[in-house]
Amino acid sequence: MKLYEFQAKELFARAGIPTPRGRMVSNPDEAADAARELGRCVVKAQAHAGGRGKAGFIKLADSHDQAKNLAAGMLGQTFKGFKIGRLLVEETVHFTAEYYLAVTVDRASKSPIMIASAMGGVDIEEVAASSPDKIANLVVDVAYGPLDFQLRALAQRAGLDPAATRQFVDIARRLYRVFLDSDASLAEINPLMVTAEGIVIAADAKFDVDDNALFRHAELLEYKEESEEDPIEAEAHRRGVTYVRLDGDIGVVGNGAGIVMTTLDIVNRVGGKPANFCDIGGGANAERVREALSIVLMDDKIRGVLFNVFGGITRGDEVAKGILEATASLDIKIPMVVRMAGTRAEEGLKLLEGSSLVPVAEPVEAARRVVALAKGA
Repeated sequence: MKLYEFQAKELFARAGIPTPRGRMVSNPDEAADAARELGRCVVKAQAHAGGRGKAGFIKLADSHDQAKNLAAGMLGQTFKGFKIGRLLVEETVHFTAEYYLAVTVDRASKSPIMIASAMGGVDIEEVAASSPDKIANLVVDVAYGPLDFQLRALAQRAGLDPAATRQFVDIARRLYRVFLDSDASLAEINPLMVTAEGIVIAADAKFDVDDNALFRHAELLEYKEESEEDPIEAEAHRRGVTYVRLDGDIGVVGNGAGIVMTTLDIVNRVGGKPANFCDIGGGANAERVREALSIVLMDDKIRGVLFNVFGGITRGDEVAKGILEATASLDIKIPMVVRMAGTRAEEGLKLLEGSSLVPVAEPVEAARRVVALAKGA
């Protein structure tokens, strides 16, 4: 679950991280009222996507009338697929430096990792590509958390002004704590500004929470808004289907996270682009397979579907029944390739005989076949 900037800043403020004064608004009159209170301000569209400033969705206002006009121009507009329904009107900050600070999960070490750079204010990917030596990392021991001397060393390696180190260490410690306490997958401040008065402040905020941990964070559930989710992912969630939408045109369905991830890699390797991650899980019956396929086919970019099923507790004949039921009821006109092995795979493949489905025994060949068919070959 992604939080808006204003929501993330609420969390940060409760954790003692300094943030600019601001107010969330949802109409132009509220924006004008906020500007009267704050004086010269910045009007920031709230959307779960980066690059707002470059696209004209973050603008300065010198008066409450200008703030009102800017709000009227942003509200209702669409930015990277998100309709702008709320804005953050915030006091302007006169700064002397912009830093980057984040906590996320390092899959290599299976630990939290803190990332810092003196080159804040731009996408960290750009910094990594152009100046990788400007990024400093700290893999955190979860038993102890980041120690102050480690955070001071992180600031030094990142190239931060020594005068800002004490405040940086305090903010970094607090950011790690709110990251850990909220079961987050990402807590990011970009930029972490040093004001003209020498105060270090979180000028922007990004915060992603692990959906699987929301059952123990009732206070964060209040931030969840289905309208801001991908509509297909929202429908999959309602039906209990594990699904993540991607940007390709090859639908992928498998039974287990590992086999699905591997299938995504194989499709990429043979020149295709996966459209989704869809896991029917172990022991899936025909109805679950039908539900999963119907979710995958909601994406109108789909040009082909690849099933990759290895039967352990999942029975091949049940999977085949689900696929056949779905193809009979959903009027499917795109090619579908089925790779099946393991428990009752032979029985499953026999059930598919005479249908429009294409059975393939080997996973790489199955991926090649579905990509070729999707291209019309």
